[in-house]
Amino acid sequence: MSDPASSGSTSRERLSVSDLLSIQDLTPEDIQLVFTVARRLKKAPGEFSLSLKGRTLAMIFEKPSLRTRVTFDVGITSMGGHALFLDHSDAKLGERESIRDVARNLERWVHGIVARTYKNRSVVELAEHARIPVINGLTDLLHPCQALADYFTLGEKMPLDSGVRLCFVGDGNNTCHSLILGAARLGIHLSVASPAGYEPNPEIVRQAMRTAGATGATINISRNPREAVRGANAVYTDVWASMGQEAETEDRAAVFADYQVNGRLMELAGREALFMHCLPAHRGYEVAPQVIDSPQSVVYDQAENRLHVQKALLLLLMAGEAL
Repeated sequence: MSDPASSGSTSRERLSVSDLLSIQDLTPEDIQLVFTVARRLKKAPGEFSLSLKGRTLAMIFEKPSLRTRVTFDVGITSMGGHALFLDHSDAKLGERESIRDVARNLERWVHGIVARTYKNRSVVELAEHARIPVINGLTDLLHPCQALADYFTLGEKMPLDSGVRLCFVGDGNNTCHSLILGAARLGIHLSVASPAGYEPNPEIVRQAMRTAGATGATINISRNPREAVRGANAVYTDVWASMGQEAETEDRAAVFADYQVNGRLMELAGREALFMHCLPAHRGYEVAPQVIDSPQSVVYDQAENRLHVQKALLLLLMAGEAL
């Protein structure tokens, strides 16, 4: 990478895509480029303090957020840009005004869009109509920024080679889907254990399996968490009831009772196994307090790395001639 001191620039390498909608859209080389830039941003953030000077990022949020909102806001601000928060929690995207018109207006005023929506189609439609980069900040189907940060975090702890084994225990939700797609792209062995009726989306699994053959990844879906975690380098879980599913909380707690990541389950993985969670966490439900608060837990590393990975995405997608 070149290193002009005046702009804190990277090389003129580019991602193969102009938006980040799904990890499935990224090549393995794209992901490695994101990680390379993220490592440099993490090591020397001051070098990039003017890289997005004059750039504005619109943040459309239908769902509440701590990590996504703060890390994107802080990320673009730290590189000289500005974040504009658009609260769509009352009027969902496309209700007051068509998504096409929202996209065509925003492209005249800002340089990029992060959208955190219920429907995945909403983010896809924004990207179809906006001639500026669109980043999926979370939908009910996918959470690509989280999974990229998760694999970046794993890569800080161990080589991300064909021997890495990750196990996800719990609901086959948006985070699980993006972990599946990321594992397939990176050649990682991923086991998912979910109760009957709560497995990952079959189409997501099919997409991943089509990729896995070329990278050497394996994707295994089962209902037995004790078998799934054996030999895992890291054990990952998430809330049992995601945003929008609050009315199902009690019912899901009963269904998922045997899927709590506790000390007994972690012992099956091994003493060196890491514990991962995308947060927010509900201690005593999907994870026991002694696990999430143990030295094996890397949950705050994951949260921190959302900042560095998303800064890399902003830089690669929005910098234009500033690179």
